[in-house]
Amino acid sequence: MGKLQIWLAQTRANFLLLAVFLVAIGLAYSAYYNPEIAFNWLHAILILVGTISAHISVNLFNELSDYQTKIDFNTERTPFSGGSGMLPIGKTKPGQVRFAGILTLLFSAAIGIYFTLVAHWSIAVISIIGGFAIVFYTPLLARFLLGELFAGLALGSLVVIGAYIAISGLPGQSLFSIVPLEVWLISIPPGILTSLLLLLNEFPDMEADKAGGRKHLVIKYGKEIAAKLYAAGMLLTFLTIILLPLLGISSFWLYLALIPLPVALKASATTLQHGNDMVKLMPALGMNVMVVLGTDLLIALSVIFQL
Repeated sequence: MGKLQIWLAQTRANFLLLAVFLVAIGLAYSAYYNPEIAFNWLHAILILVGTISAHISVNLFNELSDYQTKIDFNTERTPFSGGSGMLPIGKTKPGQVRFAGILTLLFSAAIGIYFTLVAHWSIAVISIIGGFAIVFYTPLLARFLLGELFAGLALGSLVVIGAYIAISGLPGQSLFSIVPLEVWLISIPPGILTSLLLLLNEFPDMEADKAGGRKHLVIKYGKEIAAKLYAAGMLLTFLTIILLPLLGISSFWLYLALIPLPVALKASATTLQHGNDMVKLMPALGMNVMVVLGTDLLIALSVIFQL
């Protein structure tokens, strides 16, 4: 493997599309609700780069923690879980990964500070929550049943809201005058989906995570209850998407985001039936990624088509 391939694997670059699609939702709504304002492409690029940088940072810190706690040496890697495996086989070194994690975190923080100054103070709050989730995900949050919640917030709902505020906000404005009700509510499905992405990926790693000191929902409640939580989360996600147009809050274009629903139902059924059989569960992990990315992308497109 070349150095670029190694670091693309180490940063888990194949999952970074999540950050792109989440930012796209916030930017699309900003253009929709502020047609009189010229869209600032430079700011849009900065928001995207800062969010991707934060995503890379949490991936690197997570990989480093899994290596140090020996989780990496006990887990069975899949295309969707178990980490990149670069540290255990010596392709990268802990010091390199730590340095890269700190560097990307600081870079993301610098962009957050910029938008706090030029857009709105609430960006600082969102940045602090995101930074807290990045630094303390593995040593704290994933050990006290908070990992899934903070993942959904920091790499889900708050990215959508933050991207919207960073483009649309002005210093001194009231927060609730900046963000329309639709944007608050539409941020809920992406947040749930990010939590579900993490939740299902915890199934194959349960024993290794438990041995490494983690205490997430799958460890606490077992795979049977976790499977029900997963299915309930999928139901809530698509129920929200169905209700928003019916309540007159969103356009019926939002129903484009229902296209992944059959795959979501299949993934939920597979998880409920085969949550304890990792071989039979594996297709659900792939379907889960498709649902998360597909739904987020289609929410963004549903707004873009209205511009």
